[in-house]
Amino acid sequence: MTGGSGDKAPAAKAPPARQGPRPMALHLATAISTLTSSHGALALSKQGSPPWRGPLEDAKPLLAALESANPEALERAVARESGRRLNAFLAGVEAYRKHPYRRALPEPPCIWQDGSTRLLDYGRPAKRGKVPIPLLVVPSLINRFWVLDLSERASFLRWLAEHGVSPCVIDWGAPGALERGFSLSDYIAGRLEAALGALLERGGPPPLLLGYCMGGDLALALAQRRQRDLAGLVLMATPWDFHAANEAQARCLAASLPFYEPMMSLLGALPLDAIQSLFAALDPMLVMRKFVAFSRLDPASPEAAAFVALEDWLNDGVPLAAAVARECLGGWYGGNTTAAGAWRVAGEAVAPRRLDLPCLAVIPERDRIVPPASALALAEAVPGADRLIPGAGHIGLMVGGRAPKTVWQPVLKWIKARAAAHG
Repeated sequence: MTGGSGDKAPAAKAPPARQGPRPMALHLATAISTLTSSHGALALSKQGSPPWRGPLEDAKPLLAALESANPEALERAVARESGRRLNAFLAGVEAYRKHPYRRALPEPPCIWQDGSTRLLDYGRPAKRGKVPIPLLVVPSLINRFWVLDLSERASFLRWLAEHGVSPCVIDWGAPGALERGFSLSDYIAGRLEAALGALLERGGPPPLLLGYCMGGDLALALAQRRQRDLAGLVLMATPWDFHAANEAQARCLAASLPFYEPMMSLLGALPLDAIQSLFAALDPMLVMRKFVAFSRLDPASPEAAAFVALEDWLNDGVPLAAAVARECLGGWYGGNTTAAGAWRVAGEAVAPRRLDLPCLAVIPERDRIVPPASALALAEAVPGADRLIPGAGHIGLMVGGRAPKTVWQPVLKWIKARAAAHG
């Protein structure tokens, strides 16, 4: 029934509340315990036993300064500073959760789907006389693909489409009842090969393959299986030697696997918050530093919007199928099966030395998630692989302010050269 002038228009639906930074309880506990431990550290320092990482000789100036300070005034100052930092962190979290920014980019058409896995087409209509270069893009199974299409100002995929490339990206989606029983072989020899087949059925020149982070390992395995169907391979921030930079830390991550086994047996997957906890262990204070810095930004500034966009992506990950989690944590991190030549996909060892395909390895020199030494080991293992080593971090590689100039343009140039040589 249509109403008269007295009818009220339906209220606009409020956007869903943000849950991040995830897992919230862990980050709050880390911030509170770290800041309140300052009082304990002060007491130890007064006794001549400071919690010092380096040589104790280097702590002597600090101990001398502590001895000359007024004890009561120093305690009050430490308490004030601890409270100030905690309040700044909480203010940053609250500002993030209430920020009005919401990603509103139109989703590209889906050209193929199997279960939770989709193939999204970012290509543009071909211009007269110019055939866009087909490119199959493989992201990680953990974080969602849209870091490659983060915002209007930072979209690697849309930028490629504007410059003569026709990118199609895999959207893995959250594992459903079927995918929760998947191994890496199911994803690579099953879903990825089928997606490549769908792309090949469209005709045109052979596509290039690009993998980002964990997606690079999946792309490498696919490339080895389907070399004749591809024109080249781009590996961006792809880990390979998981013990190259910090073997103890890698084994520590693997040692957490038994703790999660009951949960994975029950759910068939490693939940997102558990995955985020593992990432947080690499740098426990990173989230606090980020949100303290965010609390100082003007909420209306482009910098604040960019921060919120990236955090929204970080908190939009998906669970990892239990068998995949076991392969990655136990195999890759614990046993270093990739570099050791023991990682197998559908029964076949993944061996970069067998790859007879043009390859570009992009190795960000400030990457803390995939240490450069880990990615460099893969570049050295692929015969004749070209290398690009930009001054960027793992995520800045895709969304940083300098990414278009230092990463996107060189990658595009390489892709076009390989496509021309193959054609």
